[in-house]
Amino acid sequence: MILTAPPRLLLVHAHPDDESLWTGGTIARYAANGAHVTLVTCTLGEEGEVIPDGLALLAADESDQLGGYRNGELRSACAALGVVDHRYLGGIGRWRDSGMVGVASNAKPRAFIQGDFTEQASALLEIIKEVRPDVVVTYGPDGGYGHPDHIRAHEITTVACAQSSDVRRVFHVVTSKRATEAGVAELSAVRDLPYRLPEPGELPVTPDEQISTVVQVADHLDAKLRALRAHQTQVTVWQNDSGWSCYALSNGIAQPIVDSEYYILASGVPDGIADDLFGGLG
Repeated sequence: MILTAPPRLLLVHAHPDDESLWTGGTIARYAANGAHVTLVTCTLGEEGEVIPDGLALLAADESDQLGGYRNGELRSACAALGVVDHRYLGGIGRWRDSGMVGVASNAKPRAFIQGDFTEQASALLEIIKEVRPDVVVTYGPDGGYGHPDHIRAHEITTVACAQSSDVRRVFHVVTSKRATEAGVAELSAVRDLPYRLPEPGELPVTPDEQISTVVQVADHLDAKLRALRAHQTQVTVWQNDSGWSCYALSNGIAQPIVDSEYYILASGVPDGIADDLFGGLG
């Protein structure tokens, strides 16, 4: 980086745990290097499936207390990653997790996808005006894997950033096809793996020729793993004595933990972005 002032990074994620799953290494890397990192979370993740049996009654169809619990998980994850500036879009609890495509929770009045689009984009723009980020990160047009809240997060971020002269680059976070397949191949040799391996094409990936930026996060994987463990209702992390590690969501599918995170430049000058979100910005 050659910025004379501390670089300012803003990330827009749909639910608690998305920041760690998608961008945990990136957040930890830039925070450790002195960047001002702002995380915006759009919902409390109330519709998530609960992994630990002892916490099952938190779920939406039981006591419906999962959102508050996940707020605590997110606070712990932010501490692990070095995030000191976290905001909920519109204030904590303003919009509710919509759930996956086609489920009844999509129609709840407070669901994020039922919210007023202009209000949501305006709320994000107000944060952008205050923080004045150089770089903004969110999902691509498909939300990474089609979740309605991820898609809405992409849409409002696109609109809000287009109205700000401070934002110099917007990136979409993606997963690398090559790195994911290599990671799964390595996991296939691990004998004591507690999860099932994904079937070919089961994990969402992006062809590597579409990827513009590869952020090395090998030195920050410990922080990412601590953040993932903080989200105990949503994620389980496994490591063995030989140094192998992976994680799984409630579906029990092993997902590799790779040493880079991957991005596509959506807007801004491309010079210097091969391995640094802020590369070439002066």
